[in-house]
Amino acid sequence: MKEHGLIYTVFFTFVVCFVFVFVLSLTNNATAAQVELNQTLSRQRAILRAMDIEFLSDDEVENIFVDIEGQLVGDGIVYTTIRNGEQVVAVPFNGAGLWGSINGVLALNGDGSRIVGLELIAHNETPGLGARIDESWYKRQFSGELIPPSGTVTMASRRGVGDPDSENGEVDGVTGATRTSEAMMIIINNEIERIRNIINTIGETS
Repeated sequence: MKEHGLIYTVFFTFVVCFVFVFVLSLTNNATAAQVELNQTLSRQRAILRAMDIEFLSDDEVENIFVDIEGQLVGDGIVYTTIRNGEQVVAVPFNGAGLWGSINGVLALNGDGSRIVGLELIAHNETPGLGARIDESWYKRQFSGELIPPSGTVTMASRRGVGDPDSENGEVDGVTGATRTSEAMMIIINNEIERIRNIINTIGETS
């Protein structure tokens, strides 16, 4: 074959592509189990954090999760446990943010009167702006927050420091990220309603 002929070029391109595809396939097969394990651990860590359960290592996460009860309710899995003598109900969510889906976990106490915790797993919000919803100050202000009789937690301001009053049913949004902050409030309040319905369903079947 001529070194610069058409057949040589096609053959060479085919061989190079085949080798790359083969190597990628081997790499994918070799890492698939580890990727799945990492995804499982990431989800479990988020659930425990939303439930306000502390852990120090991935091994401890797996050990603690043995006592977390998961059950299928409707079209999703609900996680329940007893913390400080009170039932906690956690539900993974997938809501619409400004630039894509926001995935996380929201947990309420057993009677649905307070938020126990909020944890985020993945999002595509703007770095330095909307992405600040993943910062500890933002998530921490939801912990122990009283849910008003209306069933709706409101965004009082966008100071970006976190509302310290857990009795007023209000939280701070992110400064300069109005759309993301508003999207989060829609997600949170939708999930509050959904979890309360789940709590009622669990109570009726127990």
